[in-house]
Amino acid sequence: MEENQINTPQAKQDIPNGTTILVLGICSIATCWCSGLVGLGLGITALIMSKKARLLNEAYPDSFTESSLNNMKAGKICGIIGVCLSSLALAYFAIYLLVFGFIFSQAGMHGW
Repeated sequence: MEENQINTPQAKQDIPNGTTILVLGICSIATCWCSGLVGLGLGITALIMSKKARLLNEAYPDSFTESSLNNMKAGKICGIIGVCLSSLALAYFAIYLLVFGFIFSQAGMHGW
């Protein structure tokens, strides 16, 4: 009876947090315009979680379903895009505040 249990293939399961990684990656793209901070946090979280899932998949390569691995990969890509867009938005808002801060500080000196 033990021989049958050894020879039977294990059922594949979903990779942990595969769908969560995808949702976080998509949300990081959707919220990148919120001064960059929200999208940056969500994107970095998606990247950290995808690295852990990738390491788990490398440790047990035949244990997870292909669809959950695709969700994890798509979430990682969305997380990278979200981090890039959020960084650009954060830089834009920082430059915007610096420029207008300088303009208003100079306007006060000239008596406007």
